[in-house]
Amino acid sequence: MTIHRTLLIGSEEIPAASGRTVDDIAPYTGEVYATVAAAGVEDVTRAVDAADRAFGEWAELGPFARRRLLMDAADALDARADAAVELMASEVGGTQPWARFNVFLAANILREAASSVTAPRGEVLSAEEPGALGLAVREPVGVVAAFAPWNAPLILGARAFAAPLAAGNTVVLKASEEAPVASGLFLADVMREAGLPAGVLNVVTNDPVDAAVVGEALIADPRVRVVNFTGSTGVGRVVGALAASHLKPAVLELGGKNSIVVLDDADLGHAVDAAVFGVFMNSGQICMSGDRVLVHSSVAAEFTSRFVERVAALPHGDPRAPETVIGPLVNAAEARRVAGLVADARAKGASVLVGGGAPDGAVHPATVVTGLTPEMELYRAEAFGPVCAVEVFGSDEEAVALANATEHGLTCGIVTENGTRGLRLARRVRTGIVHVNDQTVADEPQAPFGGVGASGYGRFGGRWGVEAFTTTRWVTLATRHAHYPF
Repeated sequence: MTIHRTLLIGSEEIPAASGRTVDDIAPYTGEVYATVAAAGVEDVTRAVDAADRAFGEWAELGPFARRRLLMDAADALDARADAAVELMASEVGGTQPWARFNVFLAANILREAASSVTAPRGEVLSAEEPGALGLAVREPVGVVAAFAPWNAPLILGARAFAAPLAAGNTVVLKASEEAPVASGLFLADVMREAGLPAGVLNVVTNDPVDAAVVGEALIADPRVRVVNFTGSTGVGRVVGALAASHLKPAVLELGGKNSIVVLDDADLGHAVDAAVFGVFMNSGQICMSGDRVLVHSSVAAEFTSRFVERVAALPHGDPRAPETVIGPLVNAAEARRVAGLVADARAKGASVLVGGGAPDGAVHPATVVTGLTPEMELYRAEAFGPVCAVEVFGSDEEAVALANATEHGLTCGIVTENGTRGLRLARRVRTGIVHVNDQTVADEPQAPFGGVGASGYGRFGGRWGVEAFTTTRWVTLATRHAHYPF
């Protein structure tokens, strides 16, 4: 049965002002899963109106009440885990383990946000004037514009609004066109069930053809004070430039070209397990996925043989099947894009060790290539699919150089049994995140999450996420009357 959803503005579920809708297609079946409202500029203004009206009361709500609401929302999300699994399978082709991890982490993002509500915020300053007390006070900014992606819709949808709400802001969330229900409306239902007041979280859905117009209208509204965006580097550049043109700060978490580095002292069984997970979880559709597996020459032959054998055995197909590891990409066009990257590399001299070929609808086979060279598109482009390249290095210096040979800088995994050596290399890799003796895909709600270079700027997570959505004010209290020169 097709789901029909409208916009969420204030306390109401309302259609777009134009009356338009857009189909939400299930990637595995190609059938219409849902229809959602196709918002326009007028709807964006209505959503910001609602958020602006709600801001004063929400910001003044006692911290313990705000914390309780976020904790209740986390519990409500946990209780909807089975529904979330079905939703993610239908809307984005998410496998069962990936969907359940989305529920687990999204709920914990809400709990971490709840804990930040009552954490110390601000500082006492030294004052030059005798008897004066100086304070650096962090306060909410007002309305936050949040853009949620489709690939980890519950995790990244929740992350888009959790810290802003915890800090006392209100939010207009532009849900992903590929996952309007999972990345926006479903989460809003959870928040309303927990008692979130009207207008504090508003959700706008839109037709993909209107994405630029809707996004620009949201960023440009003068009542929006901070922007956060998670998605591709290309779109992130546009969002960052628009925010800057309106003198608004932005938090941008963008793409990656991440490396899993296997040193010569690595436990190869662990290294293979780590690489298979880091490359192929969610069919490689994670900003932290390992696009490149860099292996020391002394262990390259054995590692590659074992790795390819494991990859060849990964189950493909229906995301609802419990055993499936490689489900569909978000749509058939994405599968064709990934196949094109592999075909281009093969045509220019790369070797395909496993996989490759034409996709089956939206399902692209798990693929490993070797012999990439700079003229191949896959050499620098983020695959964002079930594809990785194996490259060989001969020294720690070369490993660091290869890991840094990209404009992106999100995450890196260094697999070694020597923690001191791993930490030494980690300090030289130019990424926002490094995991020693682990792969690239890891996320914890209390940790600073974000990249450098073309992977974006700003940080989500923990106190860093709260700071991104607050402003610092200097407040003084004079305990004696000052003497003035005239």
